[in-house]
Amino acid sequence: MRTSHLLFCVAVLFAASCNNGTETKDEAAKTDTMAGHDTSHQAPTTAEIAPVPDIPAGANVHFKNLKDGQNVKSPFKVEMVAEGLTVDTANGIIKSASGHHHILVDATGPMASGTVIPKDSVHLHFGNAQTSAEIKLPAGKHTLTLQFADGLHRSYGEKLSSTVTVNVKN
Repeated sequence: MRTSHLLFCVAVLFAASCNNGTETKDEAAKTDTMAGHDTSHQAPTTAEIAPVPDIPAGANVHFKNLKDGQNVKSPFKVEMVAEGLTVDTANGIIKSASGHHHILVDATGPMASGTVIPKDSVHLHFGNAQTSAEIKLPAGKHTLTLQFADGLHRSYGEKLSSTVTVNVKN
């Protein structure tokens, strides 16, 4: 009896390890959940991502307190303005006429529309709907580009960007 019980266990383990690709009950439930668009643990596919929202007529972004060629002492305050737009958190939700600020430090210019803005030392994110920040930069001439992006950090492009050059003194 003991031998038949052992053989039965081995057979079950062998069958489980040789899964032929059919879904288990749990896998089927997971697939059904994903079909219901619960993809919180999975990156959306290209087909599931809405396009970058249209830019409202007259909308713009600019630095409130910085002028091109201005001398500043590091660290310095930066005030960011979005006109005709709602400044919102970067929560992954796409809303019309809404987004958040980024500052590109010494970048070659605004990012193309639809490009996801990376998060690193030269791409500063303000995804908590901030409209001001303190920035610390080394002494010298620096180009700052204010870039507005949607809830997925996708750039609205040149139309919602503004660039100034500042001379940083320490």
